[in-house]
Amino acid sequence: MIQKPKGTKDLLPNESYKWQEAENKVKKVLESYNFKEIRVPVFEHTELFQRGVGETTDVVQKEMYTFNDKGGRSITLRPEGTAGVVRAYLENGMGSMPSPVKLWYNMGMYRYENVQKGRLREFHQIGAELIGSKSYLADVDIILMANNIFEALNIPNIKLTINSIGCPKCRSEYQKILREFIGKNLEEYCDICKTRFEKNPMRILDCKEKRCKELNVGAPMMIDYLCEECREHFENVKSMLEASNLKYEIDPSIVRGLDYYTKTVFEFIDEKSGLTVLGGGRYDGLVEEFGGQSTPAVGFATGVERLMEMYNENNTQTEDKKPDLYILSLGEKENQKALELSLKLRKDGYIIEKDICEKSFKAQMKYADKIGANNLIVIGENELNFNSAKIKNMQTGEEKEISLSYEEIKKNI
Repeated sequence: MIQKPKGTKDLLPNESYKWQEAENKVKKVLESYNFKEIRVPVFEHTELFQRGVGETTDVVQKEMYTFNDKGGRSITLRPEGTAGVVRAYLENGMGSMPSPVKLWYNMGMYRYENVQKGRLREFHQIGAELIGSKSYLADVDIILMANNIFEALNIPNIKLTINSIGCPKCRSEYQKILREFIGKNLEEYCDICKTRFEKNPMRILDCKEKRCKELNVGAPMMIDYLCEECREHFENVKSMLEASNLKYEIDPSIVRGLDYYTKTVFEFIDEKSGLTVLGGGRYDGLVEEFGGQSTPAVGFATGVERLMEMYNENNTQTEDKKPDLYILSLGEKENQKALELSLKLRKDGYIIEKDICEKSFKAQMKYADKIGANNLIVIGENELNFNSAKIKNMQTGEEKEISLSYEEIKKNI
């Protein structure tokens, strides 16, 4: 038997309805801020992620699914959503739309990484991108919207941590100081960190290797070297969060795993597990990096698999929808009547089941019970002759004689 690839998961009907329930709640939050859904291709030219995400990141160096297509072009399955959304923003002339442009997505992502609880090689992210505002107010709105998602999903014990990683101007000065610190022990760092030393030493602070983490203790922090503009921006973000009564902690170690971030970065952390469940920040240089005009932007993404684990722990979900009616029929004319009624009722939005396997009377009764049909009606020869039948409430056992008209059946289910 052929099995699914490692790091993938089948989402079965007894789970998918829970996902739909949670996703609909998240969608309502995003739409309340006037964000519109966007869907981009599952694969892009590899250069998009190399330039956008950053060649020195773990995502690009270790985790991407990259291959050559039949035309010899290097193609990569999307490992994250922002780069593709910004590419679509530019390619489709969305810069001419009223600014800021607010976009959200719910898409599958692909990364070749160690499989563990809540982390798969094919996973899903819900993300939001606000393109066209340089104001700290946009940062605050994005953070508050993210917080609203946890409130809508009834997920408690979530901690907000924030930081600023500056702009290219102040980051350049900071990187000189950081290189001085790391350079003293560079030979003791892992090989990947050594390759990052010249190109982007901040990526070394994000290394997960135990030895590198130990060497990074006491490293200078970007927040202490912010230029006046970045410092003012960060102070305004903090002030507005306080005015919104949203508690936060400053964590100078947050650098996020993607190179496009600037200024404000943030993470929402599950206090129980210590894991980050939603992260994001400002990325003012990405649109320009892709060939557009200098355009500020801010956004976030959350992994749906991990979000669903927390959602299931904290919510009693409603049961999946059951059929409103099972129409039991035997015989050609009786089946025609069942088909006629089911077509009309389904057009009105009812969930209708009927026999499509030519089962016996007894087998149909058992099937109607197993699938949890709310009501049952039997159409046999007598029922057709007298144009009436008994409809049974399968929950209470109550039976009622009604006509076989569409209007009468509709009234009683």
